Amino acid sequence: MSRKVDSVKDINDSKETWRLAVRIMDVWSVVNNKGIEHLEMIVMDSLGDRIQVLIRHDHLLKWKEVIKENMTCIINNGSVYNNDFQWKVCDHSKKFVFLGGTTMKAIELQNIPPKGYFFTDFGEILQGKCKTDRLEDIIGAVSEINHIQSNTPGKKVVVSIVLKDLKGNCINCNLWEIYGSKFLAYYNDPKNNGAIVILLTHAMVKDGQVSNAWSGSKLLINEDIPEIQDFMSKLPTNEQKEKPTQSAKSLSNWSGGSQYSPVERFVHNAKCMSLSHFCKIKHETLCVTVATTLKFAVSKYGWFYYGCTRCSSKAPNPEKAYECSCGQKVEQPIPRYKIEIYVSNGESKYRFVFWDSECAAILGMTAEFMHNSMVENGEDDPMVYPDELEMLLNKKMAFRVKNQSKIEYAKLVPNKENLETSAQTLSASGENDPESIILMTPAKDVVIADKGEEVDFEASGATQLSGTKPSKKLKIEPSS
Repeated sequence: MSRKVDSVKDINDSKETWRLAVRIMDVWSVVNNKGIEHLEMIVMDSLGDRIQVLIRHDHLLKWKEVIKENMTCIINNGSVYNNDFQWKVCDHSKKFVFLGGTTMKAIELQNIPPKGYFFTDFGEILQGKCKTDRLEDIIGAVSEINHIQSNTPGKKVVVSIVLKDLKGNCINCNLWEIYGSKFLAYYNDPKNNGAIVILLTHAMVKDGQVSNAWSGSKLLINEDIPEIQDFMSKLPTNEQKEKPTQSAKSLSNWSGGSQYSPVERFVHNAKCMSLSHFCKIKHETLCVTVATTLKFAVSKYGWFYYGCTRCSSKAPNPEKAYECSCGQKVEQPIPRYKIEIYVSNGESKYRFVFWDSECAAILGMTAEFMHNSMVENGEDDPMVYPDELEMLLNKKMAFRVKNQSKIEYAKLVPNKENLETSAQTLSASGENDPESIILMTPAKDVVIADKGEEVDFEASGATQLSGTKPSKKLKIEPSS
């Protein structure tokens, strides 16, 4: 007697003898920091229910050449575990894992919908409604190219573009490494004219912006598929013929699109509060506050650490070559900034950690250059803070801070007296080593005040990205 087919929505860990009739919607390879590869994929049944599937490295050779995207098949047997993937691509609470006894037979199944995409609405992204551990499919027309960072020592390729949907909503999209290179190759090809519509699968969403995931994302540019062609056909005729231009704005002036001002982007989804209030918060909160940098908090580690030549990860041993988790083979780790600074507003004080990219942009020189200059001048004590670092002090700055346990993320924007200081990303914490630098959307002048002082924003309701007519004043009440 033949075994009946199970529904994807019914999958649980009660058995391993599951029989699934599914379409493979997507499949991708993941290589960890030890060079070990495994496969992940998404399958969908005739009811449209999806589940994430894992094929471990010990079963890779058996299945890597067999599994094809968009094929339909019958899968028998597999283990079921809680969906603990760091990045999830569907809502199923479980994941399906191939066993040694798993079998798969390719078969034509007409009742399963064809491969498609599950696009996330830009409005939900801007309103912060997306799950932080969920990867999303997005589609939009490129309205502007904000920034291009080329592949140079210590830096990765990244292209920042503004995407606009058919409703006029705009979001920032950061394309890293091969994704950025692919976009530039298309954009710079003189044969390609007119609008550019991109489709990015499995995109990471954070603070109203999106970027490609390191594994699994697919970037489709003006390709001849129904989703892109349909989107293109719905653009206004004049926009279909216009090729997006590269903005002359600097990194500090990135905009989230013409619909919102830089100030609105800076305070998007954030609460404006005094530093004294922020210091008392115990739960996760995204806020904007203002403080003045006072003095260095001298730690036993000095003003720099040794890290990878490509990413910001700390080197395990500053004197030995190694292979970083980012895949870079590091012959000689390089110095990178990590400077703790006390900030204050009134009687309230807090400590922020300024990481490598922030300090390099503000100071105009890398930590490696500064360290080498000190050594050339006969100073090899890593605890000696060079005079050039004093440029970081006595600056009044606006901070966008995400409080989460002991780690906060923040954005730094200069006040009107310090316009030469670039808007940057920084973190506020204790002795944490840099694992990643999040490239977000800085903005222009923001003047925020403490304890009842009035703030003149370019628009009211900025925390909700309101498009209504602004009232001129926003007042921050003193904390109780």
